[in-house]
Amino acid sequence: MSTHDLYVNAPAGPVWEVPAAGSARFSWDYDDGRERLLALYQKGKDKQWDGATRIDWGIEVDPYDPLGTPDEVLTLHGTRHWAKMTEKDKGDLRRHYASWQFSQFLHGEQGAMVCAARIVESVPDLDAKFYSATQTMDEARHAEIYGRFLHEKIGMLYPINDNLQGLLDDTLRDSRWDMPYLGMQVLIEGLALAAFGMIRDTTDKPLPKQILAYVMQDEARHVAFGRMALRDYYRQLGDAELREREEFVIEGCYLMRDRLRGVEVLENFGIPKKEAEELSEQSEFLHLFRKLLFSRIVPCVKDIGLWGERLQKAYLDMGVFDLGDSNLDLLMTQDEEIAEALDRERFATEEAERAAEVEVAIAEGSAGE
Repeated sequence: MSTHDLYVNAPAGPVWEVPAAGSARFSWDYDDGRERLLALYQKGKDKQWDGATRIDWGIEVDPYDPLGTPDEVLTLHGTRHWAKMTEKDKGDLRRHYASWQFSQFLHGEQGAMVCAARIVESVPDLDAKFYSATQTMDEARHAEIYGRFLHEKIGMLYPINDNLQGLLDDTLRDSRWDMPYLGMQVLIEGLALAAFGMIRDTTDKPLPKQILAYVMQDEARHVAFGRMALRDYYRQLGDAELREREEFVIEGCYLMRDRLRGVEVLENFGIPKKEAEELSEQSEFLHLFRKLLFSRIVPCVKDIGLWGERLQKAYLDMGVFDLGDSNLDLLMTQDEEIAEALDRERFATEEAERAAEVEVAIAEGSAGE
């Protein structure tokens, strides 16, 4: 079935064209480059994997409860609308929310793939080009996986959210080579990591848990790459240039904060947009979710050297200023460990099952002698 047949609302067009800006840069310096970045490049090569085989696609998923979402975290819970809903309606609501979330993940991953390819083209240093090439493959794999999950397990997609599209547009149109790093590696990837992590750590459904854990293992490297490259570059910039980038971060953070409401879902259930926005803003779960979403972005922004007065004031306004002291390296290490532990658990179970099958076959063979 065509993807366009699965969209709840039709996208604006079959193709979104963003005019390219900036220069393609070639480097004739083929020396080793920065040791830390080349080590990350080697890790990027070593950690490549196949989404068709590492993930157990045979696991069944209930499309009307794909994430095991409790009633209490749904925006309509406790409202007059909830009281009128049947069990079927509630299942439809869960399906729509999961479709909306994973559709934004999918569109964001395609954006990350395009931005990573743009970095290969525009970044002046060869070591950064090497790593970005591995990231482009990572993002292609993530888009493939999220697309497959939506097609085969949920059977429904949502178009890209306007605010996410706006941030991608700003990131891709900027001619400065560092902006795809800042927009994608720091803001969108940081946001994605927090969103993925919240679902990974709360869902009791094995297939989405696998998908998110393995994708996060890759994303941890991507954010590390962005931090490394931008920290080195921003040390060289003057105050005016740093302020321009801080303004971009402020605008991007407000855009992302306001995008994470799922108002489109409520509109598809017949709730007027204004009321849907009000209901979303009243959700205690959304307030917690928003704060957690910035747990990866704020310490990263501070780490790369963007911490001017206006930016700090914006984070105070958002209620996330205190996240600047979070241990980003510890969070990334945990992402790696969770994926590896999941692999060990899965493959140990599979080996035990195979051993049991062999023992049964031997016993049956002995009995037939």
